Amino acid sequence: MNCQVTIDTYRCNACETCVVICPEVFRMNPATEKAEATSDTVQCSESLERAVAMCPEKCIEMEPVIRQAPQTE
Repeated sequence: MNCQVTIDTYRCNACETCVVICPEVFRMNPATEKAEATSDTVQCSESLERAVAMCPEKCIEMEPVIRQAPQTE
């Protein structure tokens, strides 16, 4: 299953906790010096859930991406 990850960069304190726990999903943006997701949609995983839970500022949200079956007429 895929998840959409959102980071509130205003609340992010650049601690890099998410990057350490889940480097396949998070990286530091050198321009903003804040965390960012490597992609808009990523593979859901235990490490992603752990990174969201361990964020000290609670600024990361993840939501499952639900694909709807194509409509047939």
